[in-house]
Amino acid sequence: MRKITIVVVAILLVAIRTMAQETPQPAAPGYNCDFAPSCEVSPGVYGKISVPVTSKFNLSIGGFVKLDYAYNSVNFGQSGSLSPGSGAIPKAGSTAAEQSQSIFTARQSRFWLKVEGPKFLGAKTNALIEADFYGDTSSAAESPQLRMRHAWGALDWANTSLLFGQTWDIFGPMASNTIDFRQGAAYGSPNNPRVPQIRLTHKLGLNAENSLRLVLGVQDPNQNGNNNAAAAAFSSNVGSMVNLAGQVMLVNKSLGVSPGYFGMSMSPFTVGFFGLYGSQKALTPSAGEKPVDSWGGGFYAFIPIMRSKDGMSRKMTMSFEGQAYMAANMAFSSATAFNFCGLKDNPTAAKGYGLAAQIIFYPTQDLGASAGYLRRNAYNYADYRANVDHTTDNFQKYNQNVFVNISYDLNAAVRIAAEYEYLNTHYGNSVASGSSTMNSTAGSGSANVARLAVFYFF
Repeated sequence: MRKITIVVVAILLVAIRTMAQETPQPAAPGYNCDFAPSCEVSPGVYGKISVPVTSKFNLSIGGFVKLDYAYNSVNFGQSGSLSPGSGAIPKAGSTAAEQSQSIFTARQSRFWLKVEGPKFLGAKTNALIEADFYGDTSSAAESPQLRMRHAWGALDWANTSLLFGQTWDIFGPMASNTIDFRQGAAYGSPNNPRVPQIRLTHKLGLNAENSLRLVLGVQDPNQNGNNNAAAAAFSSNVGSMVNLAGQVMLVNKSLGVSPGYFGMSMSPFTVGFFGLYGSQKALTPSAGEKPVDSWGGGFYAFIPIMRSKDGMSRKMTMSFEGQAYMAANMAFSSATAFNFCGLKDNPTAAKGYGLAAQIIFYPTQDLGASAGYLRRNAYNYADYRANVDHTTDNFQKYNQNVFVNISYDLNAAVRIAAEYEYLNTHYGNSVASGSSTMNSTAGSGSANVARLAVFYFF
């Protein structure tokens, strides 16, 4: 009997211990368990996420959540949450022009990691990786693909910086302050593509108030594959080559600073020039490969019309930003609508120019408003006339974008914004083969776009 009692007691002790192990334990101190049922299983997913993050070097994490609602008076297709990157608005009378769109998307949300590493030869080293979820707009709502936006490393000395990786194109410094994040790329503000490059930036001090910022870099217009965007009849025969690009900017501090793009940074008075030179190859039917030069040059200005009182506050500040450029064979950055025109056996660079201007105004620290006019124009319409080898129907004579938007910061994290855009494209058609005249009434397409957006910055 005594042995049976001992066995029973042992079994009970094991059972009690097992039950104790299966009983849910209290969550770790500091975790928010309001979101049942399993915050103790995955703390930081639905609960509090202020958990230390460590890395080999100093690591910062940031980004934002962005929800867009967009109404388009015409059908932009599966990427309709953004205006067309080509600038081609559906032509009046077409099926797409008779259809409207009403779209919700969160694909423009972003996430970034920034690293500060060890010094090298007196330079600070740092790197940035940023991604969004716009990799494949044909994917289902729950299956967006991660897309690399920025990925670069840099060595920063006191007046000199060496950057390598992928970041903003050196050509066209202005980014239009639109909420749709197309930033006017196809309408005279082509600094939208982020391209692989290596660039050297040097600050040359002139006096206490003035300095020159010199930028020189080598960049690839298209990272992997052929540079065939908007290449008309040569789209399958274009090979990309690296381009040389640069900037020369005068920076003056005497006028103070005012808000720039999205009100995220303060910028001083800046004026100067930018340019690009390179070459692309076209495979002609009977003449083999023929190089066609890519080139562009322009003028940029940022003017603090109403300066910040302390260099940080946005209250009662106003900024003007604008640029003008001329370019050839630069459809890879949307600076021109096409790469080539002319005969297939004798392709020439498609030329065009762009104009962009905007005002950014903050009546209070939290309330901001922007308005702008953008235009991209083909340089010589006669270059697109039809011939027996090459017909460019419906080439884009010019594209226009008029926008106005407002934004309000509810707190340091949450921003709401609204925007209206009027987009317009005029097309030109070549008439009978061999004719040197142009039909100036080939048609146009227009779109009215309304947008609401909610941000959470972190």
